[in-house]
Amino acid sequence: MAKKPLYITDTILRDAHQSQAATRMGINDMLPALEKLDDIGYWSLECWGGATFDVCMRFLNEDPWERLRILKKHMPKTKLQMLLRGQNILGYKHYADDVVDQFVAKSIENGIDVIRIFDALNDVRNVEQAMKSCKKYGGICEAAISYTTSPVHNEAYFVKLAKTLEDMGADVICIKDMANLLLPMDAYSLVKKLKEEIKAPIHLHTHNTTGTGDMTNLMATWAGVDIVDCALSPMANGTAQPSTEAMVATLQGTDRDTGLDLNKLSDIATHFRGVADKMKAEGILDPKVLNVDAKTLLYQVPGGMLSNLISQLKQANAEDKYYDALAEIPRVRKDFGYPPLVTPTSQIVGTQAVMNVLTGERYKMVTKESKGLLKGEYGQVPGEVNEEVRKKAIGDEEVITCRPADLLEPELEKYRAEAGDLAKCDEDVLSYALFPQVASKFLEKRNNPEPAVRELYVEDLGI
Repeated sequence: MAKKPLYITDTILRDAHQSQAATRMGINDMLPALEKLDDIGYWSLECWGGATFDVCMRFLNEDPWERLRILKKHMPKTKLQMLLRGQNILGYKHYADDVVDQFVAKSIENGIDVIRIFDALNDVRNVEQAMKSCKKYGGICEAAISYTTSPVHNEAYFVKLAKTLEDMGADVICIKDMANLLLPMDAYSLVKKLKEEIKAPIHLHTHNTTGTGDMTNLMATWAGVDIVDCALSPMANGTAQPSTEAMVATLQGTDRDTGLDLNKLSDIATHFRGVADKMKAEGILDPKVLNVDAKTLLYQVPGGMLSNLISQLKQANAEDKYYDALAEIPRVRKDFGYPPLVTPTSQIVGTQAVMNVLTGERYKMVTKESKGLLKGEYGQVPGEVNEEVRKKAIGDEEVITCRPADLLEPELEKYRAEAGDLAKCDEDVLSYALFPQVASKFLEKRNNPEPAVRELYVEDLGI
């Protein structure tokens, strides 16, 4: 193999703390390290999108757009990357094309360079508008395949999907392995095949939930993958990404040497170790997330979905039904046409499985979200739906077969009118469109700060 350095995207500013500490790292925890991060020579720094937008306003009293501008100001040399859920943007429903277009435009204008765009069902119609907009406004369009395993998902399926995304204009193709189900030898084979068929660079994103992440990254590296996601060691592994320093050290002196400086990385890691320790002391970072959980490999259920399942059963005083619910998940997934288990489909399938077990009759009660998935509101599921189950859930209602967003009227101006005086700029309107209640509270507080308490002097008291 000719010398070809492996590029690294570091997730310390987004997915690492989203996976381990519910996205609670604030901008003040990031600031001391930003200039040093900018000097490393990463391919990109993933720092925005995902849950950061909601959490900034809901819990950290930060404007997500202002965070992005600060990050760009302190890291002008490194590409900044975000995660976008296609037509869902960062919210929990489909938005009209005009909202998607404006959101992408403003993300790039405020400092984003690379947009990783994915759809939970791998329905390419749901990423079409975001990809077009990304290209239109000069961003690097990284289209992602949501990796999963099922009777309808195999190597040929993912290669075909990647070719379609490349034909749609993707600059980079990402293998997004959100549940750490891509095993090392399968990663080698898939990357090898993609490198034969695809001209665009291949970027691998995995986690280390099942303890296979480092091996998956390494085998993908020998197969010729161009970029991998890693996280600096203080927030690496477990439910987050494999460690940056470990990958850099492993490849030193080989044909895939990253060229990154371990001493510089170690210096930055010292800062983030302090941040991680503080989060552990506050109870935000639970050390449990650092453990290897091989159950994911057996049940193909992401870690976050397992904890959700346990809490639903606890609320119903039915913890003894845990293994029944676990066994029901693959059956529901099959009935629903084998959707990949990633937000929002993981929550939909998991909740329905719990309800089936608790009621003692399958689909006696069907959630609104299950109905939506079976009706086609989220797009085309990959496999065949169990028609008896669909009939039980939606009756004679017509199934949506077109691109779901085609049924939506333009809605940006509606959100602008609703936000009214709360919104001082286009970015505020978008914050409101994505999270109306959360943004309303945040913008109200920001626009009307409580007056600072003036220090009292003796003369003020008239003494």
